[in-house]
Order: sequence, then structure tokens, then C-alpha cells
Amino acid sequence: MPLRRFLIPVAVVLVVALGVGLYLFQPWRLLTVRETHDPLLVPAAPTSTSASAPTSTSVSAPVETAKEVATGEWRSLEHATTGKASLIKLPGGGHSVQFASLDTSDGPDLYVYLSPHPSSSSEKTFGQGFTSLGKLKGNRGDQVYEIPSGVDVSAIRSVVIWCQRFAAGFAVAPLEQA
Repeated sequence: MPLRRFLIPVAVVLVVALGVGLYLFQPWRLLTVRETHDPLLVPAAPTSTSASAPTSTSVSAPVETAKEVATGEWRSLEHATTGKASLIKLPGGGHSVQFASLDTSDGPDLYVYLSPHPSSSSEKTFGQGFTSLGKLKGNRGDQVYEIPSGVDVSAIRSVVIWCQRFAAGFAVAPLEQA
């Protein structure tokens, strides 16, 4: 009987600790892939135009298109990450951030932050003074995030994939405008 009184509380504590650990760390995310395929605002690679395209002799107003104003390759922080991040100026004056061919680990509670800090800063600085664009859509593929109006894009120095649960950066890419 005395052994049973000891084992039951110990078993309960171990089960609760296991449940909390699984919730916090979500180790199965090391094996999962969430792929996204948002259409990119500016293609990652330039496309060639056909030489036999018809030409027009009438003069028309130029069509405003999305334009890449800053770009950078991902620098891995806590997890190996590859791909390209770009700051895009939209027709009408708005801005978005796009990720082309992103490849990183999946993780719990991942967000996309715009940071006023250069990409060469220490990891912990990216958790300060940021603008959140919301949850990371997926850990692989192409993604587009709208930047809310009112955000001063001239102050953006980098974009960060940040794990809020553990206050840790997965990766950072420079987005300094020329």
C-alpha cells in the first residue's frame, strides 16, 4: 500500500509534465511540412518576353506594376533557412513583403516580423521594436504578406521569422532600401 500511495502521484506528475512538454515544444513539428504557394507580386526570376509580340503605334499611359525595392537572402539563426525575402512597392503606394522559395523548419508559434534592426544584429534584438505581419503561413514555398498602411517602410531594415513561444529567431533577411 505505501508504494502505491507514492507511485500514483509520481505517475500523475509525469503524465502532466509530459503533456505540458509536448504542448510547448511540439516535437512532431520537426517532421512536418506546411507548404504555401502564394502568387508572387514580382517574379523571383526574370521572365523573357517574346520577340514576336505585337507592337502598338498609339501612345498610352504606362501601367504601374509592383516593384521590388529591397531584397535579401535569409541568414539562419536558430534553424537552417534558405530563400529570398523582398520588400515590394505596390501600385497605388502600398507595400508587401514576399518570400520566394522559403525553406525552414516548422515550429510552434512562428510569426513574421518587420524589424528596424539590421540583419547583422544579435538575435535577441529582433524581439524588440518590431511590426508583426501575423503568423508564418508555412515553412516552405512562396508567401506574400501585406504591410499595414501607416507602417514607415523607410525604417524597415530586416524581416524576421520569430518563434514567440520561445522568444527565438529562426531566420532574418536584410530589407534595406537603396
